Amino acid sequence: MKFNGKAIKYGNNVDTDVIIPARYLNTSDKKELASHCMEDIDAEFTKKVCAGDIMVAGFNFGCGSSREHAPIAIKESGISVVIAKSFARIFYRNSINIGLAIVECPEAVEGIENGDKVEADLDNGVIYNRTTNKAFKTQPFPAFIQKIIENGGLVASIQKGDVK
Repeated sequence: MKFNGKAIKYGNNVDTDVIIPARYLNTSDKKELASHCMEDIDAEFTKKVCAGDIMVAGFNFGCGSSREHAPIAIKESGISVVIAKSFARIFYRNSINIGLAIVECPEAVEGIENGDKVEADLDNGVIYNRTTNKAFKTQPFPAFIQKIIENGGLVASIQKGDVK
């Protein structure tokens, strides 16, 4: 799996209440959730994000409540992968479950600035900052997690028989 896009960068402790504010949790419509993604921390997010862009963040990304709405909103907004220094564990699992690729790589986060062109090669565990021509090594996803992401989530993978 390879992802290419512009970096949209945030800091530490971005919680699920900021990713998708609680006032929008009365819907399960993915497009509606995406239209409010990050609005309390970055009012321009939905105007600047393009399909394939890469979200970059600091420590403890996705902390707070365990709502699946948060990774759904990010994925539906067009973000292809989230690279962070660390993730809240429930957010990490929810992201994999819905098919949002996420990678922990503190070195890459330090070496990527907002707007940089980034490539994430998750098959080989390398993140490239194409703006600065720097590469950062990370752990490749295990094959079963790659399948879940490629299939669009855990339920789709089970339905296809790729995960039992």
